[in-house]
Amino acid sequence: MTPSTDDPLVSTDWLAAHLDDPKVKIIDATFKLPGVLPLPVEDYLAAHLPGAVFFDVDHIADPNDPRPHMFPTAEQFARDVAALGISSGDTVVAYDAGGWVAAPRAWWMFLSFGHPDVKVLDGGLKKWLREGRPTHSGKVAPKPGKFQARLDPGYIRSQQQLVGNLQTHAEQLIDARPRPRFEGTGVEPRPGLRPGHIPGSRNVPYAELFDANTGAMKPLDELRKAFAGAGVDMARPIVTSCGSGVSALVLTLALYRLGVRGSALYDGSWSEWGLPDGPPVATGPA
Repeated sequence: MTPSTDDPLVSTDWLAAHLDDPKVKIIDATFKLPGVLPLPVEDYLAAHLPGAVFFDVDHIADPNDPRPHMFPTAEQFARDVAALGISSGDTVVAYDAGGWVAAPRAWWMFLSFGHPDVKVLDGGLKKWLREGRPTHSGKVAPKPGKFQARLDPGYIRSQQQLVGNLQTHAEQLIDARPRPRFEGTGVEPRPGLRPGHIPGSRNVPYAELFDANTGAMKPLDELRKAFAGAGVDMARPIVTSCGSGVSALVLTLALYRLGVRGSALYDGSWSEWGLPDGPPVATGPA
């Protein structure tokens, strides 16, 4: 069912040929920064891939954590995913409407909770529409699935772990935010956060890893150059970070395509580290 390649991406051609496959479940994981309208769910209701359900990054999260969309418990993830009509034996294909922002987050969550049969649609809705493929509107009401989840803690890192890493430098940290925000000269979309970045981290802006016109991810050699240009050693352990643990997974997805395994996500990202009483902050270029 899933393409035999280890590439985490699937093409629009592949998905178009599997729209009627009952074991292929499509999720729209579109996400936007706070205050950006229309809301992602409103975009979904207006136009989505046939049969797609809405994977709400802010809802499939820990409701008791004040930080934005932190990982839920395995029990909650299983319950929320099953409510979307997804079962443990299904192939999940995630996409989003923007430029590679949230579909990789959904992809990483499924992997983290023990579901390896998950892919990201290369180019997302943007490429799908450019090719003149069909969309539907309105809400999809699927029959509940049966999903089992078990979180592998190795897929995520806590602030405490990264504070410890400031001394050991055992893991490289790569920040996916735009350069002005990384360097501390840009404005953070969430008020009250300090400017800058985690000391010692590198910067690979996520938007530089995909084609802005087509929405497709760049070729492997260009991805490799982007990480090498930032001083990243892909043979050493890597943790990705961003504003709130969403766009960081664009980096993780690109690294995965380049053969990197065992990387992790700093789930709290800058929305936690950048708080006024947080750990040390650096500014300027890496």
